[in-house]
Amino acid sequence: MQLLQAGKHRLLLLEYDLEQLTQVCQQAGFAVTIEETSLALTLDLTATERQVPLLVFDAAEPANLGWFSRCQFYIDGATGNVLQTPISVGNKRGPRGQLELEGVRLRLAKELPPGFKLPGRQSVSEQVIYGLLFNLLSAMLQAGVAVCGRGVFRPLHGRREPVVSRN
Repeated sequence: MQLLQAGKHRLLLLEYDLEQLTQVCQQAGFAVTIEETSLALTLDLTATERQVPLLVFDAAEPANLGWFSRCQFYIDGATGNVLQTPISVGNKRGPRGQLELEGVRLRLAKELPPGFKLPGRQSVSEQVIYGLLFNLLSAMLQAGVAVCGRGVFRPLHGRREPVVSRN
């Protein structure tokens, strides 16, 4: 991790180890392909040995009320950001444009504001992000991740289409 300064602007630059990221994803039960750009890493993930959708569900659906209270991670449906983390989530699409229910795309930011804090006021480092990533991926397989609101990211589990009122 480095601190960059250009004039009065400052940024934290995270330097991820691609091999370690690959190991974290594989340990969590995902096959991964990593693409690196100057601003972020994109992880194309598919759950191995899973025949049902990932546990990423719509928090507004009344049937999911029990799941919502147990969630450790929440996704802003309008932006795809995992709340209070430097991670963004996107849906994967198949060749015909249909949602792939066993996979997601994650974007790990490389540049953060110097005052960025994780939940619990924890400082950011690459090692902390690896642990956070493992916990997020494990939650998608076991505990559930809630999508709050509608927008760019669509839930993968449960009802994915909005309920149409008959009135």
